[in-house]
Amino acid sequence: MRTAVADGLLVVRPGALTTVQDRGRPGYAHLGVPRSGALDTAAYALANRLVGNAPDAAALETTLDGVGLRALAATTVAVTGAPCPVRISGRPVAWGAPVRLPAGAELEVGRAESGVRGYVAVRGGLAAPPVLGSRSTDLLSGLGPPVLSAGMLLRAGPPGPDPVPGADACGLPGPPSRLVLPLRLGPRADWFTGASLTGLWRSEFRVSAMSNRIGLRTEAGTPLVRARAGELASEGMVLGAVQVPPDGLPVVFLADHPVTGGYPVVGVVPPGPALDAAAQARPGIPVRFARSR
Repeated sequence: MRTAVADGLLVVRPGALTTVQDRGRPGYAHLGVPRSGALDTAAYALANRLVGNAPDAAALETTLDGVGLRALAATTVAVTGAPCPVRISGRPVAWGAPVRLPAGAELEVGRAESGVRGYVAVRGGLAAPPVLGSRSTDLLSGLGPPVLSAGMLLRAGPPGPDPVPGADACGLPGPPSRLVLPLRLGPRADWFTGASLTGLWRSEFRVSAMSNRIGLRTEAGTPLVRARAGELASEGMVLGAVQVPPDGLPVVFLADHPVTGGYPVVGVVPPGPALDAAAQARPGIPVRFARSR
């Protein structure tokens, strides 16, 4: 990620947690490597589409308070995900649309007005070295580029097609004020009492402040009660697995989840819009599970 060549972007303000993400590195769980990748896949895809990038181009994922970047060469950028103010050298510019960033100008992606994670795509994509076919930062394993820090230089790849208009930004749902997650029961639903499973569909949890890229933790709902004692041998975990630790409060595994775990998985949230919404759910937002087949 560091280079002496005067192109790309200089990190002026790294934000609370800003990482490089693409579509991840699926297919390596048998080697102990998580999938990783952008949490809000639709917002990430839109950012790349707006600047004319390939669907798997690497972009930045910000957390809550955005990022500040200085262009070392003129380029085009787009910001999507959590709605936020966007400025170039102090001048307000469009969110959810391609904007020109002149050489020497500073891009300031501000604090999220709602939601959690924003996506900053640069025309040509970020040219971080791929690891196992992906440029994603994996916070659990440490693979991929480092978390952004002040003074880091980010190189961009060769530009692709012309940027596209930003009208399709309106097609994405906004960050949720309430999270409803479809849940397919299994493989370890039989580790919980029938009354607990019935209560699961009625209980309202809240997003915990302990949530991160590894998993969305819940609090304040009715804990699930086990039907059997003892320990469960570690077994494979998948994206969207809902693991239940000893406190009985579900944890929804997100992109940086571990590949194995020893707590029973009551069910799985299928990949798609629900997990994208989970990526934007702020602490305190109500969470309910809806039975899915």
